[in-house]
Amino acid sequence: MKREIILFSTIFTLFTLVSCGGGDDGPGSINPPTVNTDPTAVSQLIYPSTDLLCIDNTITFQWSAASDADGDPISYKLVIAEDRNLTTIVQQVTVNNTSINITLTKGTAYYWNVTAIDNQGGEADPSSTFAFYTEGNGVSNHAPFTAAIGTPSDAGMVDAGTINLSWTGSDTDTGDTLTYDLYFGETMNPSSFQTDITDQNFAVTATTGLTYFWRVDTIDDSGVKTIGQVWSFSVN
Repeated sequence: MKREIILFSTIFTLFTLVSCGGGDDGPGSINPPTVNTDPTAVSQLIYPSTDLLCIDNTITFQWSAASDADGDPISYKLVIAEDRNLTTIVQQVTVNNTSINITLTKGTAYYWNVTAIDNQGGEADPSSTFAFYTEGNGVSNHAPFTAAIGTPSDAGMVDAGTINLSWTGSDTDTGDTLTYDLYFGETMNPSSFQTDITDQNFAVTATTGLTYFWRVDTIDDSGVKTIGQVWSFSVN
């Protein structure tokens, strides 16, 4: 009889342990960490629109709202620079809404984009980069914007052979006719390759295993030139 009581007590104790926390969700289990989802990118820059000539140098920057799948609060990092690569930054601010007033220098070309960030540190891809120009006093002609890269992408890879270099030029003086000087070569400071290009593309020959650097300067029909930025690509 004593042996039966001991056996029953042991079985009851085991059943109690399993029922009261011995399963997968017990103290010994490890819950997987929560994975944060980055917010969506800002899809639209509303103002200043691309290639806009701004008469007033105090500008209300506006953009579309991003969203976050986790419902996290979102802030926005606005970057304004004097170059299309956004390296010469003149203003960088983070705000919780989708607009802000900023005063800039007159008679200057600027480039801007916006990046959405959630409160967990998740960061979206930056928006497109737009160019605009602040009107100067008594200015009748404005320098063109720096050319925007088309193909191949900067630091990208291409196959050997004939490569079509393409870019986009623009100017706030919409009546101006733009031409382009192409610099191309194997050094980081490429030499002049072709001048007075009227199209926004030019074909070159690339050799396997080499890295090439190229730059496009933009000239308006008043002879005002804007120096482009150096891009590169490597050849398979």
